Amino acid sequence: MRCVSFLLAFGWLFSIQLAPVPCASAADLQTIQPMDTTHIDREYTLEATMLGYFGPDGARNPTLRANKGDRIQIKITNGETMTHDIALEKLGIKSETILKKGASATIQFVATESDTYFCTVPGHRAAGMVGKFEVVEGALSGVVTAGKLPEKDGRPLNLNFETGTLQDWTATGDAFTTPLYSLDPSPIHELGMSIGFEGGYFLSSGGTAHATQTGTLTSAPFRVTQPFAAFRVSGGALTDTRVELVLAENQEVIFKISGNGRATLLPVVVNLEAYLGKEIFIRIIDHETGLSQIPYIPHDKWAHINFDDFRFYASRPKFPNELRPEDIIVLPPVDPVLNAGLSGLEAAKSMTPPPGFKVTLAAAEPDIVRPISFTLDARGRLWVVEGHTYPTPAPAGQGRDRILIFEDTDGDGTLDKKKIFAEGLNLVSGIEVGMGGVWLGAAPQLLFIPINAATDLPAGPPQVLLDGWGTQDTHEVLNSLRWGPDGWLYGTHGVFTHSNVGKPGTPDAERTKLNAGVWRYHPTRHVFEVFAEGSSNPWGIDFNDYGHPFITVCVIPHMYHIIQGARYQRQAGKHFNPYTYDDIKTIADHVHWVGERGPHAGNFRSASKGGGHAHAGAMIYLGGDSWPKTYRNQIFMNNINGARLNVDQLERAGSGYVAHHQNDFLAMNDSWSQWLNFKYGPDGSVFAIDWYDKNQCHSPNADVHDKTLGRIFKISHENDTWVKVDLSKASTAQLVAYQLHPNDWYVRQSRQLLQERGPDKKAHTALKTILTTNPDVTRKLRALWALHVTEGLSEKDLIALLGHENEYLRSWAIQLLAEDKQVSPEALKRFEALARTDASALVRLYLSSAMLRLPPAQRWGVVEALAQKAEDKEDHNLPLMVWYAAEPLAALDLNRALALAEKATLPRLLTFMRQRVAALDTDEARKALQRFQERLGHENGHEGH
Repeated sequence: MRCVSFLLAFGWLFSIQLAPVPCASAADLQTIQPMDTTHIDREYTLEATMLGYFGPDGARNPTLRANKGDRIQIKITNGETMTHDIALEKLGIKSETILKKGASATIQFVATESDTYFCTVPGHRAAGMVGKFEVVEGALSGVVTAGKLPEKDGRPLNLNFETGTLQDWTATGDAFTTPLYSLDPSPIHELGMSIGFEGGYFLSSGGTAHATQTGTLTSAPFRVTQPFAAFRVSGGALTDTRVELVLAENQEVIFKISGNGRATLLPVVVNLEAYLGKEIFIRIIDHETGLSQIPYIPHDKWAHINFDDFRFYASRPKFPNELRPEDIIVLPPVDPVLNAGLSGLEAAKSMTPPPGFKVTLAAAEPDIVRPISFTLDARGRLWVVEGHTYPTPAPAGQGRDRILIFEDTDGDGTLDKKKIFAEGLNLVSGIEVGMGGVWLGAAPQLLFIPINAATDLPAGPPQVLLDGWGTQDTHEVLNSLRWGPDGWLYGTHGVFTHSNVGKPGTPDAERTKLNAGVWRYHPTRHVFEVFAEGSSNPWGIDFNDYGHPFITVCVIPHMYHIIQGARYQRQAGKHFNPYTYDDIKTIADHVHWVGERGPHAGNFRSASKGGGHAHAGAMIYLGGDSWPKTYRNQIFMNNINGARLNVDQLERAGSGYVAHHQNDFLAMNDSWSQWLNFKYGPDGSVFAIDWYDKNQCHSPNADVHDKTLGRIFKISHENDTWVKVDLSKASTAQLVAYQLHPNDWYVRQSRQLLQERGPDKKAHTALKTILTTNPDVTRKLRALWALHVTEGLSEKDLIALLGHENEYLRSWAIQLLAEDKQVSPEALKRFEALARTDASALVRLYLSSAMLRLPPAQRWGVVEALAQKAEDKEDHNLPLMVWYAAEPLAALDLNRALALAEKATLPRLLTFMRQRVAALDTDEARKALQRFQERLGHENGHEGH
């Protein structure tokens, strides 16, 4: 089971259509079968949840103890519908994976040494599912010291509520009107909620029955007579449900703690040595209703607070299930939801853009319904897909999706002209226009529909270019089609949909497997390939001024700089190459969710961080000079849960980038808002499509989603000036001149038109003049890309650029030379020289990427040189990119590969290569590794490894 975030909704949903999830931290873990339980010496039972493993006494990730030689069984029971297991790190064993709530799994083993137990599902260990197993001598647990109730005027105070009343307490509000209960579970808690209170009574501020009640309960003041105190608390791990100890003389809060998001009362220990002799009082606060303002988010049954048994202790008491403040991730109040279910005009008015900007309604239902994808053409018109078929593919010939063409004819911001281009399409999830037609991602197919430019109607039936695209999870199908600067059509693909792509009729063995990643398709050569693999459910891709692609994703950290051939952190599942061993992580120095227990812990409480874990759309703003310069090359993404546009600043660092969080650009202030994508147009303004649905969660049940709503908004700066354009009528010379335009919309549209028109000697001459004489490297790059897509570059031209003074031009020359997965001996010789001498980490990154496209036998010189670049040891990308290029060399010449790794200064390359050689599993490999190990030992180790 996993949490997913939807393109239309990116909330959270649990689906059972999963392949097995591999171990995340211990690749060699083995699933074991239960042994004979009649010989078990000690059995531990734990409840497994995303918050951790919980013992019967409520302890989170309890330390499990045993004596050496004991035969141990640890049984986990799933406390939620989520994929979990349990594993031991040193022993290298793990249980079967469980999915359904209430399902169980076990591991059995002999206690030989202390170890760590954890969940191997990707992200769960980091989210807090990890604890200790300790082998000890003698008794496994100690004796808990007896405590004493505080006294006042010679009598014990009623701080354990055993009078059955609120004697010695004062209540405000209504949360503590009738707060004492003597049953477990109590009448106000759900069945199965074990409170575990002491004595005859405990206090609760509301449980699940009195959710709307809030208030405060304050004890009488009393003197601190012993150095330690302890009490029991449970309930919401929330800012507004807490217990405070307050110094009476000045009202200073000297200690505070919330519950840990569970029902069972847990002991809390407080050191009061600094306050001996002073008066304090207890304040129990519940200002949290637990009521969800989001229609599809259930009320929080743990939101309120339970309390019992405050006592003093002469020495620090020890409880096996002690709750410590540092173990709790306290969540802030629910994000305010100002609006829901607004009309299009009201929705536009409710948004809060930055000063100088405005949001206007460009179109709304019934003119547009369920807009799932869109693009702009060379006339600035919007081509919008209405996704009526989603979420369930229709039978062949019964699709209901359609493509609409919208146009603003008078510049008032309203899309006042609408045409229907095509209807009867099936599960369309992405669109791009160019090269004489419309390109559609419509799993299981990639389609092309030729356009009759005179009528804006299809010039023929849809052509199936590729098939085999998966539909297992229909919010993670192929999406976000976008032309790259190199003339390829790029797109993204989610992790829980499994595709096997090829031209119609291609045998399975000749197809390309894909889940989670970026793909591309060449419009004239009709070549398909995976550009990079990994991530989660990307639903947005864009290119910066230097042609570098970036994607936005969900559930895992949100931002990735995409490198050709790279392998990125996965939400789940294995990389197709089993020798990957590690993958490249996010470039973001932040996340948009609250807390450290995974992305879902702060759902709808993460406004302070950016709104949550679910993102849709990606736009690197290059829209010209009318917007403030600070926005250029910043990347915008919609935060679905937070109903706001997040912005990251992309800063060069080493071979790649770091993404820094910026102030959110815009808040929609509307919980139904579902912006899926946004793009700038010829006037610099930005259009955004809004699915608009109260349900943010993908579901295969079509009835969950609204079928009548949809909007298109326009974001404009006060400096934007509407223009009426039609670049399709521009001359070739004009299209070349547009490569210098400050608004990249003109650059991209004119480059695509030049590509469509084909080679032109005059255009090539003009573009080469820009390439050689323009002082701005971004303009040189635009000329380079335009030359490439119009077949205006020879190998000689590109080899000459390998010596250019600018790293961006050298690196792009490398990529273009290797585009066809073959290079000449001269080019390879130059690559090897660059690998030895080039000072640019970016150039070295492109060299490692190029090696992944060449036959392994041609990689030796470049890889050997790159592996010895000590300056790249801490680089974000290069150590792993060089490994990906080096890995196949083990199968060619294992002794040379080991020698390469021995000389390497890049971290882990030697470790990985030894592992890779061992994976050959031949007598030759085993003997080579033995000789290698003996030699290293004889030389007293290998410095740096």
